[in-house]
Amino acid sequence: MGDGPRIVSLLPSATEIAVALGFCDRLVGRSHECDFPAPVRALPALTRTKLEKGLPSAEIDRRVQEIVRQGLSAYEVDAVRLRELEPDVILTQTQCAICAVTPLDLEEALAAWTGAAPVLVSLAPDDLSDVWGDFAEVGAALGLSLEDVASRVRPLRHRLEDLARRTAGIPARPRVAAIEWIEPLMAAGNWIPELIALAGGESLFATPGQHSPWLAWDALTGADPDVIVLMPCGFQIPRTLTDLGPLARDPRWRALSAVREGRVFAADGHHLFNRPGPRLVESAEALAEILHPGAFDFGHAGRFWTRVGS
Repeated sequence: MGDGPRIVSLLPSATEIAVALGFCDRLVGRSHECDFPAPVRALPALTRTKLEKGLPSAEIDRRVQEIVRQGLSAYEVDAVRLRELEPDVILTQTQCAICAVTPLDLEEALAAWTGAAPVLVSLAPDDLSDVWGDFAEVGAALGLSLEDVASRVRPLRHRLEDLARRTAGIPARPRVAAIEWIEPLMAAGNWIPELIALAGGESLFATPGQHSPWLAWDALTGADPDVIVLMPCGFQIPRTLTDLGPLARDPRWRALSAVREGRVFAADGHHLFNRPGPRLVESAEALAEILHPGAFDFGHAGRFWTRVGS
């Protein structure tokens, strides 16, 4: 494996950040959801969720609320295997106890540690500037200088800057409802409004840097957005399309202009939009393709987003 820190990443976005910084060969363990790039799938998975696979969004919400009320964690950590891997650095997060493992989930494993305890890096990005800051924080923990981190991040930032320059000249900016959860409805916040703006749209219902808010039906129908992009957290496109039943049956949904005129899209919320790492660049590019058909083609259609049929 060569010289360098032994890294366990328990957060998919942190895994992608570590890889983007050149540390793929230093990863020794991962979470059950760390699945990109492909080589990390061969690493031992050290976590598992207490929620069954394939549950509809309403049932997931019900069970999550029950877990929260009981003061429990949504995850289990294989503490024995974690210690056996002897990591020097553990990457995790403090932003959302439902989305991924937090330091609280690691308390038992860390309390029983023998020898030098690993460095724990907890990420909690709220907006795009925080995401770039996470690159710097992870890089520092792994021994990179700020100059080294900047050189690796620069191509990603240049792609977003180029996209912003190209969309700045487009006069029509569609009003966009980005939906992070289907039942109950939740708008996508944090960095998503910034991505929409970079892609040449106007974000509705959420404020940059603020957590995703619940979305009342009256607010959705009152705004009657030009475009709706469904990007449920943790859902890939097929799962989102399967979960559309409650929306499709609701007359308020069918009355929306975007629904009647075929401007509803399903995007990969699992791999892209809700994973604050390098592929937020692809997320912005996918939004540009959705909002301005014919003006942009990055090759993401069919892979990262699709139009939802009537």
